[in-house]
Amino acid sequence: MNQRSQEQVPEQMGFRALADPTRRQILQLLAQDSLTIAEVAENFQMTRAAVKKHLTILDEGNLISVHAEGRARLNRLNPEGLRQVFDWFGFFDTFWDNRLAALKFEIEKDIQ
Repeated sequence: MNQRSQEQVPEQMGFRALADPTRRQILQLLAQDSLTIAEVAENFQMTRAAVKKHLTILDEGNLISVHAEGRARLNRLNPEGLRQVFDWFGFFDTFWDNRLAALKFEIEKDIQ
């Protein structure tokens, strides 16, 4: 196994975080406002410990950040982490645009 496959690459951690529908819902909540674990938990029928686990995975995926504000620890959406995932998809968006443009060219060439 090479070193890269042994380590979790940033995109991999982001995709792991996005794979769960509950975490995607948490991201939508955090897109509206920074929230404590308790405030996030109010929106779900699960324990604070379960919510904390989801928030930890989102943090590991660089999709949120946690900041201390007084005694509270606020969870915030990290737009830069989302951009990394978006950019990864952007590569394949460009890939398919190029492939489809080439296919269109070949079809139009055959028609003429």
